Amino acid sequence: MDALPRLRTPDRGATVASLTIDELVSADDPVRVIWSYVTTLNLDRFVATIRAVEGRPGRNATDPRLLVARWMFATVEGVGSARRLARLCVRDVGFRWLCGGVTVSHHRRSNFRTHAGTELEALFHEHVAIRMHAELVHLKRVAQDGMRVRAHAGAGSFHRLGSLEQCPREVAEQLRLLQDQPDPPKGTAACRSRAARERHAREKLERLKVAQQDAAELARAGAARLRRNPPAAAKAAANPVRSAPRASSTDPACRRMKMPDGGYRPAYNVQAMTTTAEKIIVAVDVTNPGTDGGLLGPMRDRVEATYGRKPGEARVDGGFASGADVERAARSGVTVFMPPKGARADRLAGRDPCAPKRRDGPGMKALRVRMGSPDGQAIDKERAPTAEWVNAGMRNRGLYPFRVRGLVAVRAVVVLHARAQLVPDHPAVRPQAPAATMDGYPARGRTKSKRTQSRAARRVTRGAARAQGRGRRGQKITPSA
Repeated sequence: MDALPRLRTPDRGATVASLTIDELVSADDPVRVIWSYVTTLNLDRFVATIRAVEGRPGRNATDPRLLVARWMFATVEGVGSARRLARLCVRDVGFRWLCGGVTVSHHRRSNFRTHAGTELEALFHEHVAIRMHAELVHLKRVAQDGMRVRAHAGAGSFHRLGSLEQCPREVAEQLRLLQDQPDPPKGTAACRSRAARERHAREKLERLKVAQQDAAELARAGAARLRRNPPAAAKAAANPVRSAPRASSTDPACRRMKMPDGGYRPAYNVQAMTTTAEKIIVAVDVTNPGTDGGLLGPMRDRVEATYGRKPGEARVDGGFASGADVERAARSGVTVFMPPKGARADRLAGRDPCAPKRRDGPGMKALRVRMGSPDGQAIDKERAPTAEWVNAGMRNRGLYPFRVRGLVAVRAVVVLHARAQLVPDHPAVRPQAPAATMDGYPARGRTKSKRTQSRAARRVTRGAARAQGRGRRGQKITPSA
């Protein structure tokens, strides 16, 4: 007879050792870094709005430090849903330690993030200004880039103006029918369900009204654009139904944009300006145009209005190619580094893209000469390690897609991601490079994964390691006798 296997089975009736909340996490846990950082912030603007004070009735208010810390830690961990955050505050050890027994509903968390966006952005600017005053952040050279982030709306939510004018009447009729029904007993599930349905109908009615206004504005802008472009006007007249502007009934502020994979989806355009030396975000913005053209000037004005100084040099990619922005920046004393518009087509045609053209203004002519010099080409290479690195960090922290709707809520989420970058010494925010030995080789592992290295590159790496007297994993090779 074969012997039965011995297995370790779960014993859910076993007792657990009693621990204090502070003993749930280790002394070097990242959540302690988040809490220590938040306690240093000046949150008087949040405390001033609290109406529950000593000597007056009412429920105690939640500490603003806890509300800010929970969303910052959730952002660092890649959590953007208020409902998921509520579940983590019950199951996850780090969030349980952060809460310390204080319970907050997901509605309260979501409303705080949405309505406190202006205060959070003011805190973000205050922190960056303090670093500037301490000479830790400099605006000598900045890089700006845009990133399209999927909106919390479906492609089928976009309707033409005629449909948007008909939908509010249907929703208003549904709301009237709900209000005509007999009132259920107060405090019951039926009463709460009816209140939720009425609230949903009212919110949808408001969104439809905003969508009507956006669709009408898009129609006026499209008509003005077609008047300046007769070929496009003829094409639109051939198919007026297809060319009619549409707005989303779910999130009226979003627009259909071309995504990196070539498809068109509802999205927002997230703009970030970063210092090239310290790689610190100094300003963020959320817009709904599908292109970056013309967005350099507003971001530069925002930085100057916030910090009282303007960037010395601005590095952007070819998508920001707007002659008006370049001329305006040149008049204000800002040096722009940007690939000239149509540089690829000029190279294919055998023309020099950096040669001044007849219609160029003084600023654009200086830009072409600047980008044709070796120094300008060297500065041009600084954009990707700066702006793209910041975008990749926000993507890794879960900035895709948005879980909120509206420009106000979306902007608050982007500000939280920008603030998460300022948390000091946090491994999830600022990944550390692998530890290196005296000769420059990693202490453990290879310089790159085997999957990303080509065979020729691996052979070069192994040959260099053998020449230094080290093996494939960096260990010391002892010569055999």
